[in-house]
Amino acid sequence: MNLTDATVLVTGASRGIGRALLAAFAAEGAAVVGCARDADALDDALADAREAASAASENGSASTATVEGVRADVREESDVAHLVDVADDTGERDGIDVVVANAGVKHAASGEAPIHEEPYDRFDDTIRTNLRGVFATAKEALDRMPNDGRILVPSGAIAVDYDPGMGAYAVSKGAVESLVRQLAVDVEQTATIVDPGLVDTDLSAPGGRDPTEVAQMFVWAATEATPAEIDGERVDLKTWMRATRSR
Repeated sequence: MNLTDATVLVTGASRGIGRALLAAFAAEGAAVVGCARDADALDDALADAREAASAASENGSASTATVEGVRADVREESDVAHLVDVADDTGERDGIDVVVANAGVKHAASGEAPIHEEPYDRFDDTIRTNLRGVFATAKEALDRMPNDGRILVPSGAIAVDYDPGMGAYAVSKGAVESLVRQLAVDVEQTATIVDPGLVDTDLSAPGGRDPTEVAQMFVWAATEATPAEIDGERVDLKTWMRATRSR
């Protein structure tokens, strides 16, 4: 996929991985639309993405990208529907080529949330954001995506290797990976779980990689990786590094 002709939608784009992805896809020349609940933080992320796009254009590595933002809450399907409408209209041609359903919450520090002690409201909000929010994003976007479009959902080892005290967050990640695999068998578009390892974000324990270090992993999954390699699969750092080792 040539990103200079593509439209990319990133949810949860005001911080962490989502913020890094806005800049990375913009630097490739894509029309990029990001969303977040915090409008001020989103504006800062959009400014960074526009700066990355401008720098790439000046270096001749990409054309100047279009970067737009929408204040939206993925827990509300009306917000997601509006977000998708904006993204559909943003690029030079209709449609959304890549969706990164990145928005997520984690309401307790790692190791401090035994599942049987999770309050009902905190459990419900985690599932509503981390699982239903991804479902809503995919559901609303699919009709606007070409058959070769791609849906990328970040996850982590906690989805398959459970640790004590990870609570509703671990449950939501296990469930969302099942959702991605179901999408892979039900729709024409490629649906992929992307596990970048431990990344230094507000949701992670300290000591992870900088989000900008793993952003290119998502760009690869959106462009160079073939559907046969990644559709319905869990792509981790080792997979990405093996695939790009010859560069």
